[in-house]
This record gives sequence, C-alpha cells and structure tokens, in this order.
Amino acid sequence: MSFDALNLDARILRAIAEAGYTEPTPIQSAAIPQILGNHDLIGIAQTGTGKTAAFTLPILTKLMAAAGRGRGTRVLVLAPTRELVVQIEENIRAYGKHLSVRMATVFGGVGETPQIRALREGTEIIVATPGRLLDLMGRRCADFSGLEFLVLDEADRMLDMGFLPSIRQIVRSLPKQRQTLLFSATLSREIEALTHEFQHSPKLVQIGRRSNPAETVTQWAYEIPRSRKVALLVHLLGEPTMNMVLVFVRMKHSADRLARQLESHGITTATLHSNRSQAQRLRALRDFKSGAVRVLVATDIAARGIDVDGISHVVNFDFPMHAEDYVHRIGRTGRAQAIGDAISFVTPEDHGELRSLERFIGRGLVRKHAEGFDYTDRPEVRTAGDAGQHHRQGRGQPQRSQQPQRSQQPQPRSQQPQRSQQPRSQQPQRSQHPLHREDSWHSGFAPEPGSPGAGQRPRSGNRPGANPSGGPRPGGRPFRRSWGR
Repeated sequence: MSFDALNLDARILRAIAEAGYTEPTPIQSAAIPQILGNHDLIGIAQTGTGKTAAFTLPILTKLMAAAGRGRGTRVLVLAPTRELVVQIEENIRAYGKHLSVRMATVFGGVGETPQIRALREGTEIIVATPGRLLDLMGRRCADFSGLEFLVLDEADRMLDMGFLPSIRQIVRSLPKQRQTLLFSATLSREIEALTHEFQHSPKLVQIGRRSNPAETVTQWAYEIPRSRKVALLVHLLGEPTMNMVLVFVRMKHSADRLARQLESHGITTATLHSNRSQAQRLRALRDFKSGAVRVLVATDIAARGIDVDGISHVVNFDFPMHAEDYVHRIGRTGRAQAIGDAISFVTPEDHGELRSLERFIGRGLVRKHAEGFDYTDRPEVRTAGDAGQHHRQGRGQPQRSQQPQRSQQPQPRSQQPQRSQQPRSQQPQRSQHPLHREDSWHSGFAPEPGSPGAGQRPRSGNRPGANPSGGPRPGGRPFRRSWGR
C-alpha cells in the first residue's frame, strides 16, 4: 500500500514525498483510515514504528477539509515530556509545511509568555505537557470550547508518571463531542480500562504483541559485577561499530557520574535527564544527532522523546526495573525496520528482574562474554568529581582525620590544672537567674526579680544597667560589654 491509497490531502502527500517516505508503516496503514472515519482509537505498536505520523497525517487532512470553521484551538496533543512535545511539533511542521496551519507548544522549563499568547489567540494546534497546560488553564489562559481532536501520546507512560489526575482535570474542561486518540508502545489492561473515561467506543489497532520488542534488534546480556560495569562499557566502546550509543541509567546523578567517567577515557559524552535545563537537553540531542558526541547517557523519563535515526546500540547500564521500560529502551534502536543492538549489564542483584523480563517477552536473553576483559570484582574507585556527590562536612571545617588528636597519655599531677583553693564562700557566685547565663541572649545584667522590667527582653540601647560610656555602673560593679560576641 502507498500513501496515495489513504485519502490524505494532496499537499500532505507532497510533504511526505519530500521527506523521503514512500510506504506507510503497519500502524499508519491501520490507524489512518479509522481516524479519517471519525472513530476514537487506541493504537498500540512498538517504539519506532511511526505512531506520531499515524495521528498527525489524518488530523491535518481533516483540518484542511474543514478549513472554513471558526477560529480557536481545534487540536490538543498531550505528551509526557518536553522532548516528546518538541518531536511531535517537528513532525507536524514537516508534514504541514505546505498548509496554512498555526501551532504552538506548551511545556515547562521555558518562558510562559509566548505560550499564554498562543493559547489566548486560539492557535489551531497545541502540543503540551499536562503540568504546564493545567497551570495555564487554571489562570484562564486557554479556551478549548471548539476542540475537535484530543491525542494522548505515550499514554501508558503519561499515566504511569502520575499525570492521571491532571489529565482528568484537563479532559473535564473539554467538549464532550470530540475525537480522542491514544497511542502507546505498551498499554496495560489496567490502563486500558481507564480509557473508557476519555473515549467513546474506541477502535483498537494493535501491531504485534504488546510485549514484543522490535524484531530487528539483536539482544544480549553481560553478567558483570557492579564494580566492573564502567570498565566493561569502556571496553565495549573500543569497538568502532559502536559509533552512536544510547546508554540508560536509573538515576540522574548516575548519568552525570557515568558521563564524567567516560569523558575521562576520551569518549565524547552528553547527558539527558530532568535536572538539565531545556536548552541543555536540546543541545545534547542536537550534538548526539550530528555526531558531535558519541554517547548519550539518559534516564528513562527523559529519553521518551528521543527520536534519532541511526542509533547503533542501546546499552542498559542499569538493568530496568520494569519489563515495559526494557521494551521502550531498546526501541530507540532498530527504528523503522533498521538493524540495531541492545546490550544489558546484569549484576547479581538484577537476576530477579532479568527472569521477569524473559517471562514478559517470552524468550531468554543470550549471555555473552567479552573477550580479553577482566571480570574480577574489585572495589570501585571514585574520582575527585564523584566525591562531590556524597555528604560533605560543613564548609571550612577540617576533616576529622586532620583534627589534632588528644593525647591519651596521663599527665603528671603537677601539670594538671589546679582547682581554686579559695574558700567556697569567697569564690564569685554565679547567679541562677535565667537571664544571667552567659550563653543567654542577654548582654549584661538582668533586673532583680520583682523589679520593673523583670522577665522582659531588653531592647538594644535600653538594656538594664547599660552605660554607654563603659564606666562603672551604679552600685560600683563594672559594666560588662558582652553583646555582639
């Protein structure tokens, strides 16, 4: 089947041809006729099979068929991450470059003024993350009364990330008469049951098994002690075929530490995680796509928007805790029927997750052994930069090891400090009044109990007994200047 057989707008077909595409993918062939037929849709397909174009192409066609309608936002696309929002925007602009259609993006990490202006002006297509959009809707910046299409992209991840309450609030403010589309690489039956809140008699389009990774990806695992994972990754990166590598870790600080370690071995590396600013994340993706950096270290959430052709290898440096995450991760390579490799590092602590994954995908991962690599477990050596990730003592304080040690030898009695030999009656008596304590806030002497001002905190310049000249205070006792110490 060709795109010509899908009844798309002629201007969109021209843009598709200019982008170099000749035949639709299976998810596009199945989903586009259903969307053009005004049906709600649940689309399930592996990562990298063209789901974005599967809803972009028919929506643009329907917008052009009803171009004479009133002004206002007609399409709302929700996605879990900023990167995915940017990716969808790029697809819409590429396929709609010959159309007179306006669009805008709404997400956090950037200035909100252009986003508020786009919402208030009724831009036709809005692509947004739920959090920022709900914030602006709460300030009455958006009007979706004329909305015709709602798209939830990467729906499973969006709900797993805790966006369900936000999505419910957004959907409650939308017109009941609309077309709602959900697309995802995986969609659990529990989450699928929730779609009845958002859709009306949806059609289900499922390409392949819901747990099946891309068939063009070769998968294998290295069983390795935790302390040797960095060394093994450096060893494997010595292969020239690993020229565009996406490495997954679980934690944001792990991504930064691994990047520093790879850079110390002369391997150009960038990081992608939620602690990076939007400009830093876009720069990392741009450098990775252009080949300026060879390795991109990412966390699962941030990597959901990665749409990069030509990734040769995906490395699960930290084994995924959930089997669905594994499917999403390795789908970053082998996109659009291309060939790719997925490598997983499995420590002794990961064997439970590995068995669960193998049951989920219905097959075992091939174990490999790196030639010429020393697998001997040894303590992990941290660099100076890694030390900054751990707890420090207070600024300017010496380390405990640098503090002078107190002598453990007993001193002769003659060298020990002697107690005062004055009779107890002649020793100066320390007042027991709480305001007389030297560690108190009080800076001088307190009034006697029962006297005027007793029990009240004296003000600066009006302390009981204060004498600005510093001379003796009334009663013959010298005034002690102790405030400000």
